[in-house]
Amino acid sequence: MVDFMDLFTAIDTRASAIKLIAPAPTRAHLKRIIDAGARAPDHGKLGPWRFVVLGDHARAQLGEAMAQDLLTRDANADADSLQRERNKAARAPCIIAVAARITRQHKVPESEQVQAVSAAVQNMLLAIHALGYGAMWKTGPAASSSAVKRLLGLQEDDHLVALLYLGTLGALGPQRAPLVENRLTWLE
Repeated sequence: MVDFMDLFTAIDTRASAIKLIAPAPTRAHLKRIIDAGARAPDHGKLGPWRFVVLGDHARAQLGEAMAQDLLTRDANADADSLQRERNKAARAPCIIAVAARITRQHKVPESEQVQAVSAAVQNMLLAIHALGYGAMWKTGPAASSSAVKRLLGLQEDDHLVALLYLGTLGALGPQRAPLVENRLTWLE
């Protein structure tokens, strides 16, 4: 079992991967990552998050759906562009799609429900890092695609907040620098 790092170390050292390789997280680790997401703040306790774990076959289907979405948006897309779109789903040995299922006619606004899912994704990113894996948070035009949402078992009006690509870290991207003072205001 991987030793868990303390919270501030995880926050200070987490960065998006630029290359992910096999193996993917174990099923037990995936469950722990998703549980971390489900513990995010959630005004109204609506549980707006939906998690879909994609293995090999499902990732290939996602790549096809993404290529079809590109063709829908650009009827003149060439074969190379379509293949690049298909290949996006092969960037990592595992993908977790994270979506917001909105509860309509509720006192909690739609924007706050989507923000709760974004907070879930951040918890997941920290859990992924703490478990010793790497991740990339992606969306792109396919996140609005009806075909992609259908493939994932989502409803048309669900918000696909993240496609979390995860696996063993092949290469880490740059870490964020500490807060720049001109982005902080103290009001007393």
